[in-house]
Amino acid sequence: MIGRFNWAGVIDFLPQLMTGLYYTLLISIVGLVIGFILGGIFGLGRIAQSKVISSISVVYIEIIRGTPVLVQAIWIYYALPLIIGTELGSVTAGIIVIALNSGAYIAEIVRGAVQSIDKGQMEAGRSLGLNHGQTMRYIIWPQAFKRMIPPLGNQFIISIKDTSLLSVILVPELIFQGRLIAANHFNAVEIYTTVAVFYLAITLTLSFVLQRMERRLET
Repeated sequence: MIGRFNWAGVIDFLPQLMTGLYYTLLISIVGLVIGFILGGIFGLGRIAQSKVISSISVVYIEIIRGTPVLVQAIWIYYALPLIIGTELGSVTAGIIVIALNSGAYIAEIVRGAVQSIDKGQMEAGRSLGLNHGQTMRYIIWPQAFKRMIPPLGNQFIISIKDTSLLSVILVPELIFQGRLIAANHFNAVEIYTTVAVFYLAITLTLSFVLQRMERRLET
């Protein structure tokens, strides 16, 4: 015990917190993978020549970016099942929330990165006999991806921290587990500090990996 805090007592609750860490990582990884795919699709759709595809992309991006994550979570968990006629588990709903939310922001990252590439690169690809798709794949996208890494890293970290809001729909992630422990054992400071350390470890590890990736791509 240090001062009035019983840090040693936190060890007894590590298994429960590790359960929360598992769900936080599960939702973050699956949600961000799906979000990256959605971001790529809607980001390229945002700059597509087809007005229909571009308009659909804009609607998705603006709706998601213009509403709070908490509202999206509540709507998807409670309202969406009434529309589709099928109940959603809290973890499934959490993955959908993170995927849709991160996808909208990643779409803008993709759009910005692609549009930042000099237009002459597209013309160079055409002069080599490549069609539009091949030019995007072999010339534009590799250059754009390098520029995406820093903002993508920031978005990944934001999305991981956004999982803490999913406790409102009963996802058993870190904050949910911490709240249960603190409510039953009156040790909120110790528990929430430990939860904060878990989040810090996740985000610092992710930052380190992304920095290494960025350096490799630069060489």
